[in-house]
Amino acid sequence: MKELHTFGWYAARVAPHLPKQAFKPVPSRLIAGSIHLFVAVTGILSIGWFDMHPFFKLAIAIIIGGSFASMGFLGHEILHGTVVRKAWLRNLLGAIAFWPLSTGPRLWRKWHNIEHHKHTQDEHLDPDAWPSMEKFSNSWLLRLVYRIPFPFRAVSSFLSLALTFSVHSMAMFKLYLKEFHPKQRFTVWLQMVLPWVTWIGLLFWLGFADWIFAFLIPLLIANFIVMLYISTNHRLNPLVPVNDPLANSLTVTVPRWVDALHFNFSYHTEHHLFPGLNPKYYPLVKEQIKRMWPERYHEMPLHRAVYSLWRTPRIYYRQDELVDPHRHAVYGSLGNGLNPEEITYRKEDSLEESSVENKNSASN
Repeated sequence: MKELHTFGWYAARVAPHLPKQAFKPVPSRLIAGSIHLFVAVTGILSIGWFDMHPFFKLAIAIIIGGSFASMGFLGHEILHGTVVRKAWLRNLLGAIAFWPLSTGPRLWRKWHNIEHHKHTQDEHLDPDAWPSMEKFSNSWLLRLVYRIPFPFRAVSSFLSLALTFSVHSMAMFKLYLKEFHPKQRFTVWLQMVLPWVTWIGLLFWLGFADWIFAFLIPLLIANFIVMLYISTNHRLNPLVPVNDPLANSLTVTVPRWVDALHFNFSYHTEHHLFPGLNPKYYPLVKEQIKRMWPERYHEMPLHRAVYSLWRTPRIYYRQDELVDPHRHAVYGSLGNGLNPEEITYRKEDSLEESSVENKNSASN
């Protein structure tokens, strides 16, 4: 593995080449957010008010789901303080933006802004990092999952993206609730419960059939869109002992109109370098990174990154390699032998599942 540097090391070298206004909040980003909110609310009301063919309801549900996802991307931006700086307004707007995904602003800032950004790709401290062989050996569930034949496991993992964000959000609520000051826990609970009260109330108003189109299908679509990005942010990169965004993060490329809809969320390496910088300036950061460290920068088209995820496992072996224990196959990670154009693997004879299971039995 190449020498690693902290995000601050890179930021200090890139920042002088950026305009001063890049570090100021950009409230005008709320205009696009308001449009997505209007589209989502209008779509929900249309399904509730008008008697239409299920085909048209499905079309509206897809549009609502796209707006739900875009609102989530803007909520991520707002809660990093790049749109408005006043704490109460930031939290209010962030709560509204994350309302469809039912994730409260206090929880998100703890889970994402603090823990994930501070400990990116740290096996033990990053709440979004995937497990190593050590965790695999101590988890009966993971060992069971990796006994499923690879094609079925790959398909299941891909389809599960439609649920992953919501499920992981609830897991983060359970993990971090106890770390909030007792006086803040009521607010954290309220921020989690109120969105679900809204969506359950919508169920009683619309009835189950229309609720499926007005909320459930859009939620699944929003999960899927959001997770297409999040799943490629770091899962092809190695685990690292130093929080180096050029080693542990991946930027994906999408058409410009998609970047416009998704608030430049594709620029993930740039985001980890400057989490407080408004994403509209990320192309400038990318330009400087590629000028200074072209050999260290990771980027690929989104579809290729997803395809690479499809063909590789999510268990880490020796930090900079990915391993499928059941197939005894070891893959490189980005910067450490992974070739996205042609995924290859080698057999690792020492990866005997029986030894893994024996190790787990001994530890218990």
